[in-house]
Amino acid sequence: MDTILTVTNLTKKFGLLTAVKDLSFSIEKGNVYGILGPNGSGKSTTLGIVLNVVNRTSGSFQWFNGTASTHQALKKVGAIIERPNFYPYMSAVQNLRLVCKIKEVPEDRIREKLELVGLWERKDSKFKTYSLGMKQRLAIASALLNNPEILILDEPTNGLDPQGIHQIRELIKQIAAQGTTILLASHLLDEVEKVCTHVVILRKGENLYTGKVDGMLASHGFFELRAADNGQLRSFLESMGAFSNFSEENGILTAYLETPMEAETLNARCFENGIRLSHLVKRKESLEQQFLALTNNTAPRAS
Repeated sequence: MDTILTVTNLTKKFGLLTAVKDLSFSIEKGNVYGILGPNGSGKSTTLGIVLNVVNRTSGSFQWFNGTASTHQALKKVGAIIERPNFYPYMSAVQNLRLVCKIKEVPEDRIREKLELVGLWERKDSKFKTYSLGMKQRLAIASALLNNPEILILDEPTNGLDPQGIHQIRELIKQIAAQGTTILLASHLLDEVEKVCTHVVILRKGENLYTGKVDGMLASHGFFELRAADNGQLRSFLESMGAFSNFSEENGILTAYLETPMEAETLNARCFENGIRLSHLVKRKESLEQQFLALTNNTAPRAS
């Protein structure tokens, strides 16, 4: 599979603040990648560096396996990293004609891109009459005029109402289905889970997880348990070596699995060791639970 972008040990410091720290990941052709993290985690800084608008402190990045200079490579990239900025008294078509001149691409692509983002019927309307969602979709049309191999979006649904959010997410899926690789930054877990195939999770500029979204969802889950003596129960579970950590609340002991195990197996093991369970439920960790665990409680890791 073709590698579109490789980031290696990237670090960016603003004075005493380290915005990005020793960050590494790669983007493979044909996928939708999300850079996920709380506000201030280094998402926008990372995008700014690879788009050559923010200088890195150390580390490196390489477009298209290093077959072209960054300047040449960026001609094959479409990006929206700020609020849509068009001439307010000009129509969508007029604004895109200017973009075509700047990008040196033919104007006959304008209709195709406006139809793709659902704005062809409003092609002659002034930009100032557009809703925020329409403005964002016009910006995406503009970014696609050079038929980029990768589309980069920074918080693409920020500030939109639920209908606008849905339209942008469906549009991202449609663009990806046509073969364009997408890299988007977001602080919204729901966005990444619904749109992305791969995720890079950042906290304070550090990489906590890199891999497939499905990989995060493929955790072994956890048990909720109760016995007459929860202390004895916990000691037994710890001795099994099958659990990563424990918590207890309102008399319910929660045990997080490190290896696969079914409820029937655990119940039998407990019974064989003289522990009778009055409550036993196996649950699956949601992406939200895993994200919160990563960003709040664990040391950085990559996979």
